[in-house]
Amino acid sequence: MLESICVTEKLHWPKTELSRKSVLSLEVHKLNLNNENSLQHPPSGILKDIFTTGTSSYNVLLQSKEEKKHHAQKQPSSHHRKLRRAAAKRPCSPRGSRGRAPLSLPAGRRCGPRQPPPLLGNGPAAAALSSAPAPPARPRSRAKKHSPLAKPKQAPASRGHGQEGEAAGQKLCLLTAIKPSNVEKEKVKFFDSDFTYNPQFEYENPALPNVLAKHSHASDRFLKQSINIMKRTLQKYGSYEKFEQATGGSLLTKSRIWNHVRKYMVKEGCLGEIVVHLTEDLLSRASMTVVNGRPTLTINVSTAREHWLEGMLRHEIGTHYFRGFNNNSQPWCNRNGRRKHGLKPINPTEEGLASIHSVLFRKDPFLWRAALLYYTVYQASQMSFSQLFQDVGKFVKDPNTRWDYCVRAKRGWTDTSQPGCFNKDQVYLDGILRILRYRESIDFHLLTALGKISYEDVDRLKGLAVIENMRVPHFLQDHARYMEHLKKIMEVNELTDEELQDLIN
Repeated sequence: MLESICVTEKLHWPKTELSRKSVLSLEVHKLNLNNENSLQHPPSGILKDIFTTGTSSYNVLLQSKEEKKHHAQKQPSSHHRKLRRAAAKRPCSPRGSRGRAPLSLPAGRRCGPRQPPPLLGNGPAAAALSSAPAPPARPRSRAKKHSPLAKPKQAPASRGHGQEGEAAGQKLCLLTAIKPSNVEKEKVKFFDSDFTYNPQFEYENPALPNVLAKHSHASDRFLKQSINIMKRTLQKYGSYEKFEQATGGSLLTKSRIWNHVRKYMVKEGCLGEIVVHLTEDLLSRASMTVVNGRPTLTINVSTAREHWLEGMLRHEIGTHYFRGFNNNSQPWCNRNGRRKHGLKPINPTEEGLASIHSVLFRKDPFLWRAALLYYTVYQASQMSFSQLFQDVGKFVKDPNTRWDYCVRAKRGWTDTSQPGCFNKDQVYLDGILRILRYRESIDFHLLTALGKISYEDVDRLKGLAVIENMRVPHFLQDHARYMEHLKKIMEVNELTDEELQDLIN
């Protein structure tokens, strides 16, 4: 069940328009000199499909508005109207440069104000970077063409309208449907009741009962391991809050976040390819999405800690972005290709691998978050919301943090006084343990280079894959060091090969 779930670690979409974002850019020729694996920016026409083949970390629901704009702006093909529009653009420089960005956009699609986005918005770090010359905007006649690797699709609307055959779109519609519309209102009631009230969540477009039932079965397969991981962490640090402060460090200012992100992108050779947006309107720590055809990294500034930020970047960019980018060149880059080659679901591999990379180089790489998510989902299937909140208190004292975990586990449900869960958050620990179980036989370089595939498909697909010019993150270059850190993760979390072999056949 878990293997078929498409995961988006995100409950709240940003309420503000994501066009208020920043593009970290660098001159293209410098980028190519610094990274021999750096490729030319992909045509914007194919960005839409790079990240939508089964992965939830890239969400195309935001493209529904973009598609509406695209169709609304279509006019009868009149040479006179084209000339008039072109003439109207010339005197106004912001309009004329609206397509100028590190990744050009198809005609008729905008990602915000009709002007080039700033490098770092209004942040104090803006002076630290120099504006790079942007590639010229594409002619309208060519921008409407699509790459043969990417079939244009109608993004599903929030009400479920769309192409019924698009599995990714259906799953993403589900994740939007289970987002409560009255979270803040119910939180106030819950806190005012001294944590005894069971929230009654409302949904603008609720998912069908049979669909929720399909995702309401929690597994206890790794429950023992999840509890042991959390107990081991608390034994060493005393509480989660002390663990967070000792291993995560202090919260970062926005300017320091910009600086860290820029340095990491330079290290990976992808500076200028990804739009960066800072917000506090995320339940998760970060998310990688496609907004108006552009890869967009959204970072929750309220959880960005100095020693954990690079792990988050390895998760979102080093794993999700690079695997999505590489996937676009493969024969299985779309749903039909995946069906033709018989690919297994990408989860739990995708989120398991990304979660490993989050803790890879930590001094104490405890798998705390994945363990707590797994545990909370299982307990939610057995308890009411208020009971779950009290139970999670054994591991997390802060009521706001507990609320967030409980909402994640109970989303989709209206009456939370009843036992029930949404089981997708179990996929993180599930994927981690499966990858650790087979770590000696997995080719991690190919697992990234082949795109959005399961570790079980690597050997079978490597003969069919396009390997040339594929992008692999810097931390995978030293195989021996990488494997040593996987071993350390096993040791710190007191996991043994014998134990994993018994659990995972």
